[in-house]
This record gives sequence, structure tokens and C-alpha cells, in this order.
Amino acid sequence: MGMRPLFHQGRMTLPVRIFGIRELFLCLLVLCLISGCGKKVPKAAPAEAVKKPVIRLIAVLPVDNRSADPLAARVLRERVLQEIYHRGYPKVPLAAADEKLSKNYKDAARMAPKIAGSLLGVDAVMYCSLLNWKTSFFYLYARTSVSARFELRSAKTGETLWKADHEAVKRNYDITRERLEMETLQAYESAMHEIVDTAFKTFPDGPDFIGRPPSKGGCFLWNWF
Repeated sequence: MGMRPLFHQGRMTLPVRIFGIRELFLCLLVLCLISGCGKKVPKAAPAEAVKKPVIRLIAVLPVDNRSADPLAARVLRERVLQEIYHRGYPKVPLAAADEKLSKNYKDAARMAPKIAGSLLGVDAVMYCSLLNWKTSFFYLYARTSVSARFELRSAKTGETLWKADHEAVKRNYDITRERLEMETLQAYESAMHEIVDTAFKTFPDGPDFIGRPPSKGGCFLWNWF
């Protein structure tokens, strides 16, 4: 539109420009474009996500057995291997690991994580210590105590990535000593499951984790798969 004079009380005033709808729309469009051209600042990744190491392969070293039962240490190691597998990490076979470790060290349970990682080609090493595994009898009463400690260390840096410990105590009563001794075997089974299940509640899930499988029945000494 052009400019037109306005009259007030018989006299012509200064010319005033009348804006139409088109001019107003163009002004608003320009303002919107200007306000939207600001440069967006990318969000920085959380510090924990940047520093978190990538762990896929975990080797379970032989158990540091401080009990008098060698079978207990083997059972604990197998149970830990299964738990790690269920949490989404590929299995590193124990027999293959022991073969490589035994050629270089007699006491593989205390081997440095960097050395174990180099020999086995893994990202991390799991240390297991069986601290207690015993039953005390008092007439027709038995007290079974089992305790263990676990520590996951980086094979690259040696730093501790995760650790936990737990103790389980089971008590049984029966009318004969023979029956009581049989019940203590079941108590060891229950205590072993409790220790590993409780300790590994805080264990980080692995790259292949799809959820917890249903619990299996049967004796824990034989039914691993």
C-alpha cells in the first residue's frame, strides 16, 4: 500500500504508512528465522559413560580356597561361571583357562590380572575366595557357615571394577546324628546359592544380557546346565 494523507479538523497531517496483512506476516517470518538461527550447543556425554571400560570376556580364576574341602572350591567356581554367563558374558571354559595358567604359574588364584589377561586374552579377571565352609555339631543341632568374597579386576589396568562378599548361615535340628549330617549337605547347597545370588545382585549386566533365566531344580553339584 502507498501513503495517504490524513485530515484532522480540516487540516492535512503528516503522511502515515498503513501496513497490510502481507507486510505484517513478512515481519513475523523474519523474526522467527532470526530467532531460530542460534547455534545449538551439543550436550556433553556423562563422565561415567566416557570412562566406563568395555568388558566382554571374563575369566574366572581358580578359587583361593581357605577351607578344608577342595570340592567346595570347585563348586563355587562353577557356580560363579554360570552366574557370569547368565548376566550376559560369553563363557571362558575353565579347563582351557587352567591349561594355559598351569603352564606358567602354580598359584593361579593370586595371579596378577594383567598377566592372566595376557595369557587368556580376556578383558577382566574374576577372583574368588572361599573364606569359610564348615559345619559345627552340638548334639542334635548343626550350624553350617559358608562365606566367600569376589572381586572383578581389569586385565588392562589392574583396577577393581566390582567386588562383593557374603556369608550364609544355616541351622538344622534332627533326632539322629546321621539324619542331621544328611541335612547339612542340603544346607551347603542352599548356602552356596544364597552367597552367589546375593553377592552378584550388584554385578553389572554384560553385552549379551537378555534377562534372568528361571531357576533350575536338582542338586547344585551336578545340574549346571
